[in-house]
Formats: sequence, C-alpha cells, structure tokens
Amino acid sequence: MSRAIFKSTSVVGLTTLLSRITGLLRDMVYSQAFGAGTLMDAFLVAFKIPNFLRRLFAEGAFSQSFVPVVSEYKVRRSHDEVRELVGGVAGTLGTVLIGVTVLGVIAAPLVILGFAPGFTQQPGKYELAVEMLRWTFPYLFFVSLVALFSGVLNSYGRFAVPAFTQVIMNLVMILFAVAIASDAQNPGVTLAIGVFVAGVAQLLFMLPWVARLGLLGRPRWQPAAEGVRRIGKLMLPGIFGSSMAQVSLLLDTLIASFLVTGSIAWLYYADRLMEFALGVFSIALATVILPRLSAQHALGDAERFSGTLDWSLRLVVLVVVPAAVGLLVLAGPMTATLFGYGNFTARDVEMTQYGLMAYSWGLIGFSLVKVLAPGYFARQDTRTPVRVGLIALGVNMAINLLVVLPAHYAGFATPFVLLATSTCISAAVNAFLLWRGLRRSGVYTPRAGWGALIGRVLLANAVMAGLLLALSKDLARWLSAPPMYRAFYLLALIAAGAAAYAAVLWVSGMRPAHLRAGEGR
Repeated sequence: MSRAIFKSTSVVGLTTLLSRITGLLRDMVYSQAFGAGTLMDAFLVAFKIPNFLRRLFAEGAFSQSFVPVVSEYKVRRSHDEVRELVGGVAGTLGTVLIGVTVLGVIAAPLVILGFAPGFTQQPGKYELAVEMLRWTFPYLFFVSLVALFSGVLNSYGRFAVPAFTQVIMNLVMILFAVAIASDAQNPGVTLAIGVFVAGVAQLLFMLPWVARLGLLGRPRWQPAAEGVRRIGKLMLPGIFGSSMAQVSLLLDTLIASFLVTGSIAWLYYADRLMEFALGVFSIALATVILPRLSAQHALGDAERFSGTLDWSLRLVVLVVVPAAVGLLVLAGPMTATLFGYGNFTARDVEMTQYGLMAYSWGLIGFSLVKVLAPGYFARQDTRTPVRVGLIALGVNMAINLLVVLPAHYAGFATPFVLLATSTCISAAVNAFLLWRGLRRSGVYTPRAGWGALIGRVLLANAVMAGLLLALSKDLARWLSAPPMYRAFYLLALIAAGAAAYAAVLWVSGMRPAHLRAGEGR
C-alpha cells in the first residue's frame, strides 16, 4: 500500500516540481519586469479573485466532493455510468460557471471594491484592477473544467497529466510577460489577457487524455441526476471547509490593500516561495491519497484507511518540517537570489524576506490540513471540515482586526508580516482540530513509533538550522553578489542542509522501514 502511494506521490511530486519551477520562473519575470508597485498590486488582486474561486469550485470543495463519488462509481458501477456522471457534472457545473463568469465580468467594479477597497485611496489603481479583472475572471470557467477532468484522471491513476496543466499556465504567462506585455502600451491589461489565454490552453490540453479513457461524454444539464445531486450536496458545505487557507489569504489581501503600496506584492512573492514547498510534496500527497482513501472507505477497510492517514502524516513530518526550517533560515538568500534584480529593489527584497519568514512555519499547518482533510472528504463528511474551517477563519479575522489594522495605524513598520503570521496561526488551528476530530471518532489511530520519529526529526532540524546559520551571509552581501554566485551558493547551502539533515536522521537510527505502518522504533 505505502509503496503504491509513494510511487504515485513521486510521479505527481516530480510533475508538480516542474510546475513549481516554471512558476518561480514566471514570478522572477514578474519581479524583474514590473517590480512590486501599483501594476503588480492591481494585477495580483485581479488574478487572485478568480484563482480564489477556482480553489473553491475546482481544487477545493468540488474536487473533494467529486473524487469520492466518481471513485465509488468506478468500483461499484459500469463504465457507461461513470461516463454519464462525468457528462452530467460537466454540463451542470459548466452552466453554473458561465453564469458566475458573466456576473463577475459585469460586476467587476463592485468585486474589486469588495476585495481591495483600499485601492480607491490611490489614483488609477482601482480602475486598473477593474479593467484587468474583466479579462482574468473567465479563467474561472476554464480551469474549473480542467479540475473536473483532473479528478477523473486521478481516480483512474493518471496523476501526471493533471499535475502538468499548471506548467502550461506558467509558460503562457512567461510568454506574455516577456514577449508581449513588456512592450505593450498597457502591460497590466496584457498580462490579464494572458491569464485568459492560459485557461483556454489548459482545457484544450486536458480533453484528449479524458477521451482516451472513454469518459468524454456530451455535457448535459442534469442537476437532478443521482450522482450530480450527491456531489452538489457534498460540495456546498465543503466550499468553506476545504478552502479556509484561501479565504484567509484573501482577507490578507483585503487588509493589505489599505497598507503601503507593495504590501500585496511582497506577500505574494513570499507566499509563492512557501507554496512552492507546499505544492511539490503536500498537495501531491493529498492528490494521491484522496482517491485511495475513497476506495478504502467504499470497501469498508477501516484499518487500511487509518494506515494510509498515519503513513501520510509521517511523511509530512519527515519532509515538511525541514522545508519550513529551511524557508525560515534562508528567507533572505532565497528572496535575493530569485527576485532581487531589475525593478525589484533592495527594499522589496527585504520586505519579501520578512514575509517569507512569517509564512515559513505555516507550511507545516497548511500541509497537515492538506493531508487531514481527505480523511473527512473520502468518507463524504463535509460538515466537520466546515465547522473547523469557520473556527480557523474566525481566529484569522480576529487577529487581523484586533492586531494587524491597529498596528498599521499605530505606525508599525511591517504590518503585512502580522498578516502572514495570522494566516499561519489560523492554519495551525485548522490542522489541530481536524486531527483531533479524526482521533476522537476513531477513524484515525496512530501507529507505534511517533515519539521516536519526532525526536529524530527535531534533532536533525536543529543541526541543519545551526549549519545554515553558520554558512549563510547577511542580506547586503547577497544583494551585491553576481546572480550566478547567488544561485550556486544558495544551491550549495540547500545541499549542505539536506545532507546534514539526512545524516543526523541516519546516525540517530532512522531507517525507511520506520515509515511503514506499525513500525517506528
């Protein structure tokens, strides 16, 4: 069982790694060409809005509701019934999304006012964001259908193709930023048009792969169909439960719109580095285990269900904790190496560094949520994550209103750092409550060896952090160094840290067998 998950996770992880690398290249192009000023603040808000809705409709509530149902159909019903389900969901979801898209384009001024009201305080910023949103909002329609077909492919063990679609998005945006927007009269709007084109390209890429499975049926409006109705029933409450992290980030954006120009961009670049680590492993693991957990639940195999969760949580501790420590210690070198060129000033690098340090430890909470939430959705339980998510969201909002805004108006130099910290606290609360719920219900029972694993990981991380701090240089020296020197030295630091971490684990007695169910000493 664990070997199959590891193999599938590796495939998704490697493909996602390519996606994240091209995503970093895209962000590097953004930072050098457009810096962290008004244009990027406006563009990032205009793109975050459909991207946020995408995660609600697509990667969030929809995927968590669709995959368990289609997995059940695959196990218990005929191929024709699966194809009919896919066609019904595609037609019903597509029709709803068309309506949402048209409404979003028409109401763009109100949408921007709702998500970034602070833009109205700066001349031209609000109007630019509205114009951009009218081009970026239709991306929601295309990418949500991509998520539908990704769920189908994942349920049939085809993980690489869905993971590759984001590479297409990144390549299209790099092309627009480098070859078109940089020379355009209105580069911001040109970037927004690139988002629209990228959505079309992703959907066209996905269709032939679904057709090969014989599941590309004619889309139909079937909201009353049994499978479609079940998915919709699961999806509505899951909109909140599976996407609290995105709601928190959007609340950060809303408050950041009142802060000094550049705050949204600084948080974005910091978040992208954190998301790089999250996407390469945690999202890949969550993508793989959801259909497996769904199938185990459908077969009534509670022991393997618990074992899959336990194995996944062990991997998170082993891989994500050192990644979080690395982001914290190397925040400055990473930011300087990846973004510190062109129109991205030394101040931009410094501010982004602070944001990344604040986001770094939140990687653990976000990763745990990604792995724990499928433990509920695979059992078609969306109510519990909703309650948990609302509590976490309330914690985030309370901190933002009671701490962040007062700190801004009191003259605190970097209030956006408090925004990132608030989001991380919210993720930690979310993860803890999800874990406690699985334990209390008896769905998840930890296997032996957790104490030894945590002790070894903490020791290895302490040694790794000490080594990196000793070898790293101050930010000014990084910014004054040539680009190639920065890149090679950063890679050397990462390699040294990884080697030290692995060596301490090995010397302390850690072996691959300790990750297997029932083994931990």
